[in-house]
Amino acid sequence: ELVLKVRIQNPNLRENDFIEIELDRQELTYKELLRVSCRELGVNPEHVQKIRKLPNTILRKDKDVARLQDFQELELVLTVSDKNLLFRVPTLSERSGYNKKASELTY
Repeated sequence: ELVLKVRIQNPNLRENDFIEIELDRQELTYKELLRVSCRELGVNPEHVQKIRKLPNTILRKDKDVARLQDFQELELVLTVSDKNLLFRVPTLSERSGYNKKASELTY
């Protein structure tokens, strides 16, 4: 797996943390990067204008994605200025890695 750090580009947010995503090294394509990033961040792929490799490189094709290294930082640049309308934060149970049984433990 290739581990990447991804966030939504938004300089107005006080805390704009990255999340880590994993991509299968056998499926390193632009389309797969977009799909996984949008799913993890709760963004509609149709609202992504571009994917930026920080600090200043636009990813455009599969070859660009294939050159990525572990823990590189990426930003999704959205098309509309009001970014609050474009995405929603997935609920805890929708997030990957959520363990329903562990959440029901009582002490």
